[in-house]
Amino acid sequence: MSKELSIEKIKDALSYVIEPDLKKDIIALDLVKDLIIDGKQISFTLYINNPAMHSRKRMQEACEHAIERNIGKGFKVDINIEALPPENKRASELRTVLPGVKYIVAVSSGKGGVGKSTVASNLAVALANMDFKVGLIDADIYGPSVPTMFDVENEKPNLTEVNGKTYIKPIESHGVKLLSIGFFADLSQAIVWRGPMATKALNQMFTDSYWGELDFMIIDLPPGTGDIHLSLIQLVPLTGAIIVSTPQKVALSDAQKGAAMFMLPSVNVPILGIVENMSWFTPAELPENKYFIFGKDGAKKLAEKLNVPLLGQIPLVQSICEAGDVGRPVVMQETTPQAIAFRELARNVINTIVKTNLAKT
Repeated sequence: MSKELSIEKIKDALSYVIEPDLKKDIIALDLVKDLIIDGKQISFTLYINNPAMHSRKRMQEACEHAIERNIGKGFKVDINIEALPPENKRASELRTVLPGVKYIVAVSSGKGGVGKSTVASNLAVALANMDFKVGLIDADIYGPSVPTMFDVENEKPNLTEVNGKTYIKPIESHGVKLLSIGFFADLSQAIVWRGPMATKALNQMFTDSYWGELDFMIIDLPPGTGDIHLSLIQLVPLTGAIIVSTPQKVALSDAQKGAAMFMLPSVNVPILGIVENMSWFTPAELPENKYFIFGKDGAKKLAEKLNVPLLGQIPLVQSICEAGDVGRPVVMQETTPQAIAFRELARNVINTIVKTNLAKT
């Protein structure tokens, strides 16, 4: 058996392995590189769309099984699994997720409790009020809050048929299309899922839902960094990410770690900027006063350190919490300082996206 023929046989065997996100076999997608045969040892590099640990293990097992089934037993298979380079995984011909969405923005935070979901919800409504078509996915699987913030806690998504296929139909509120894991669980039910199960549930909101044509998709990510983040980031062709933090030192430290995740070579998602939430406290009876109870300009300094824009500073005002609790995001108010701050945030996000895309051309 010649070496060339052996390589052809191995490629033929590996053609039965499907890249789960791109829905084609790994040979047709040219994801197998540096294939080497040395006696009974087969080694190659495999590029995949999702670099999370469980995905790597699944692809390793699939390749080993394909070789054993189609060539025979007794081979030692050494596979170096790498993340698909960003310019490939985001290529339009490979994009099967959210194809009708122009800009996809992830809202992230290094830790919980900094107001990430509040920022994501108000940003979505602000963009909708500017006559953009907007969707919002609540990917905070262990603490979904979007149903409450949009006053749709008791709603359940319906199904719709498009081109002979059945999809989940997002719920619409305040001009924003919504999906949340909270729609599929009781309000008092704790969601206790391991990483792969959580990732599969979230993927359905992207791949098994009909969003139609949108200008913006806002994704409210879970706090922190982990397997779910990597899975979503690799699945979805993100335009960029927004990091939310308070001015507090411990929150800024976690925010920097969150930013570092997006900067990883295997992730390589542009950071659109930093949002400083709870920048200062303004009591209702003293609307002109500012009390910097969590520190001053911490996120501004972090933005300067990372060389990214400071997209907005949101005050700590009781009405923001109250508006979220009753399902009417505070940005819907006309002239309050907090509503103005969120509208300014939306404008800054748009301007940053425009500049980022111009820089690519």
